[in-house]
Amino acid sequence: MQGKIIKGIAGFYYVQAENESQYECKAKGIFRKDHKKPLVGDEVTIEVLDEEEKKGSITELLPRRSELFRPAVANIDQAVIVFACREPEPNFNLLDRFLVLMEKRNVPVILCFTKADLATEEFKKEVQMIYEPAGYPVCFTDYHDFEGEGHKKLFHLLSGKVTAFAGPSGVGKSTLVNHFCPEAGMDTGEVSEKIKRGKHTTRHSEIFYLGHQTFLFDTPGFSSLDVLSLEKEELELLFPEFSPYLGKCRFTGCSHISEPSCGIKGAVQNGKISQNRYESYTAFYKELNAEIGRASCRERV
Repeated sequence: MQGKIIKGIAGFYYVQAENESQYECKAKGIFRKDHKKPLVGDEVTIEVLDEEEKKGSITELLPRRSELFRPAVANIDQAVIVFACREPEPNFNLLDRFLVLMEKRNVPVILCFTKADLATEEFKKEVQMIYEPAGYPVCFTDYHDFEGEGHKKLFHLLSGKVTAFAGPSGVGKSTLVNHFCPEAGMDTGEVSEKIKRGKHTTRHSEIFYLGHQTFLFDTPGFSSLDVLSLEKEELELLFPEFSPYLGKCRFTGCSHISEPSCGIKGAVQNGKISQNRYESYTAFYKELNAEIGRASCRERV
């Protein structure tokens, strides 16, 4: 029997089967041997062990069309990256790092900024000017106005898609999921007054069905991401707004950091590329370069 993993907790996987029943399953040991781990969103084959108790065993992982490891989900069409306008303050370096990881995985991204009632119009315009030219739709949502334009725009973008909600803790991912899917009943929490960050109210990934082939993943929050796992030469390709200016540099293999007559730096100076985004690029490039240096030292030792 085939089905989809809709939730995973402590080694148990809850599979929505093709017969509309839900089974609590364990994964066979062969997956550990082959270094494979089932993910929420995986299409699987299960063996029913107890029909009355709805117990089963996952016997096969079917091919994935996409997968992410932070958050750990499979078979998504797009991701909604959720940050708050205030409380906690948005970390744009973290946001850009996440966008690079999504570009590396070829996952389209929508940006959603919650708590819009706490933001100035100047802040909203600045965010739009930074990210919309890069091809990322930007939505601003307000918990005091669930019928507002921001929620309507976001719902339209979700329709007919399998979407993962991801972002730092305490920004309101679960509140958004509860709005779009009230039966989800996800726990929500307040931001810690001391550290102004969330308290990790979502502890596992879970799928919710909205109807009309629209699925939402709610995922645990994060406050940091691992070192970027890519070649430094790839980085320029993972900033979509760089694309029109690549190949316009004086030097082949230009890093867009210190070389003269650089097409990317020229676009930044002319306001075609956001200074904020360029600064994220240079920070990531230097990080990758430093990692190459550390790896070289380890090899010599």
